[in-house]
Amino acid sequence: MKRLFLLRHAKAQPADGGTEDFDRTLMLSGMQDGAAMARYLRKNEHKIDLILCSSAARTTQTAELVLHELESDIEYRENLYLAEPAKILAAIRGAPAAVESLMIVGHNPGMEQCATLLAREPVRRKERARHEALEEKFPTSALAILDFDVGRWRDVAEGSGKLADFVRPKDL
Repeated sequence: MKRLFLLRHAKAQPADGGTEDFDRTLMLSGMQDGAAMARYLRKNEHKIDLILCSSAARTTQTAELVLHELESDIEYRENLYLAEPAKILAAIRGAPAAVESLMIVGHNPGMEQCATLLAREPVRRKERARHEALEEKFPTSALAILDFDVGRWRDVAEGSGKLADFVRPKDL
């Protein structure tokens, strides 16, 4: 069993002419929402073995909020900056087999598209409700948790992940 956490970065400063998109940092509300999501992970006793994080300022700041609450190894990757689902999936499939729980911290629309791509058709009512919330919107600081019945990350297939949880800041 492998558990995947897909975390969209927290709310960042608006784009302006003076700051490159890559260098945008978190707003105060983003720091608060990101910290709340990190506390949610700790309170629910989630364990994350490895975090793969886009190297943009807003994603690294979001990952640091998680690291403040949980112990984990982290790798910063430039190729996850504004990554499309195929690149995110390649990063997931390339994770070491020894890693049981993996988090990707990235950007939309790639994170939302990846979560939708990997999630299986809902089986139960609660899972269906999570799917509907995911399809509605994947806001900043949102977290999708998917479980895969595989022994190696390279075996993660589209439409095979159970959407175990989908949490937005407004849900906390």
